[in-house]
Amino acid sequence: MTFFIAVFILLMQFLWKYVDDLVGKGLEWDIIAKLLFYASFTFVPMSLPLSILLASLMTFGNLGERYELVAIKAAGISLRWVMMPLVILSVVISILAFFYSNNVLPVANLKFKSILYDVTQQKLALNLKEGVFYNGISGYVMRIGKKDADNVTIHKMMIYDHSANKGNTKLTIADSGRMEQSSDGRFLVLTLWNGYNYEEQNDHRNETKRPFQRTHFGEQYRRFDLSGFKMARTNEEFFKKNYQMLNLHQLQSSIDSLNKDLGNRLKELGTSLISNYYCLQQAKLIDSLLAKNTIQARYNLLTKYNKPMRTRIVEFALSSARNTKSNIGYNKENLKEKELTISRREIEWHRKFTLSFACLVLFFIGAPMGVIIRKGGLGLPLVIAVLFFVIYYVISLTGEKAAKGEVLHPFIGMWLSTLILFPIGMFLTYKASTDAPLMDADAYKKVITRIASILKFQKKTNEALQK
Repeated sequence: MTFFIAVFILLMQFLWKYVDDLVGKGLEWDIIAKLLFYASFTFVPMSLPLSILLASLMTFGNLGERYELVAIKAAGISLRWVMMPLVILSVVISILAFFYSNNVLPVANLKFKSILYDVTQQKLALNLKEGVFYNGISGYVMRIGKKDADNVTIHKMMIYDHSANKGNTKLTIADSGRMEQSSDGRFLVLTLWNGYNYEEQNDHRNETKRPFQRTHFGEQYRRFDLSGFKMARTNEEFFKKNYQMLNLHQLQSSIDSLNKDLGNRLKELGTSLISNYYCLQQAKLIDSLLAKNTIQARYNLLTKYNKPMRTRIVEFALSSARNTKSNIGYNKENLKEKELTISRREIEWHRKFTLSFACLVLFFIGAPMGVIIRKGGLGLPLVIAVLFFVIYYVISLTGEKAAKGEVLHPFIGMWLSTLILFPIGMFLTYKASTDAPLMDADAYKKVITRIASILKFQKKTNEALQK
């Protein structure tokens, strides 16, 4: 139940985010249904850990609230044995989550991203409003003065023809007409009555003379292609190389290939630098000559040549320095881009495992917290579950961003949330199994009172010693 609630909430958030790309485009219901269907699959990595955390917290909270845990412990059964069936279930869910992340999620990402790309690239549906200039049809700008109630008869029609890419040189004005679509929906057919065609002819050979032509018509037919308004599906092969659409084996193969390519590139760069070894040796020799008296040494070195030759030497040196700097800068950016590509694939490789371990870690947080707070339902457990999930999500997102920015290694960045929350889960499990009063306000009052009494006694002792 909590899983489907979480998926539904994330799906509504997705609709709110992309509502501008979905509304007003005349999308068929099956396209929207496919988009939402595949989108819901991509939300599983976020909703599954949250649902396990909330479900485990509610389950043990209900057991504690109804004193069923007290009865179980009175019968001599420890909390660890009570948790064991759900631990096994969580392990099974984690294993299934790994197979889902490795086999199902790449396909879902491929389908979802390809449909979403086509939807965002889709033009708005044809919608000619009264008194508004409409430029949705490529190469034309139209304006309708008034439409009758049948949405077919139109008045005061104005059409600017920009198909020749020469500006506002062609204009059609009609008093009335009819606006209909062809039977297959591919064309917009306009029947115009009692109007004029205006055309300004540009003569590039004589810019001072521009003939202007006006033609009257009693009836005219215009047809406009509407094929651009139909949604065209992009070939999914263009998206398959993206790292989010690869499984574990494909990611490992891609990482190995990219590392090999990076190594070959470094060798080529090293070879090109070694080819300039003689120049480097000469530079060291010149540096040694310039060590004692820089200005005099430079002068003595260049006075061996005449003035034109000295100019050529200096220009050649400057050109070599600029080329070397440009080459190093280009290779630096190229190598950095290759390293970022490898890093993103390594991040996705670790993501295949972090989902499974997140389910286990959040179970070991939710179950003991339910035992400690002893509250069931969707009240306090929901608040605590959301709090812990926000902490988990913020740490995960921060670690991933740091890994993508090469601040942290991909392994540390992707496993940071697990490394932080797993000890917390073990601590809570230990406290719950030993019946520690972790959420008991009286226990904290006793500790604070004891600390205050110790400090007070120490203060009196120090005053007595000073006297």
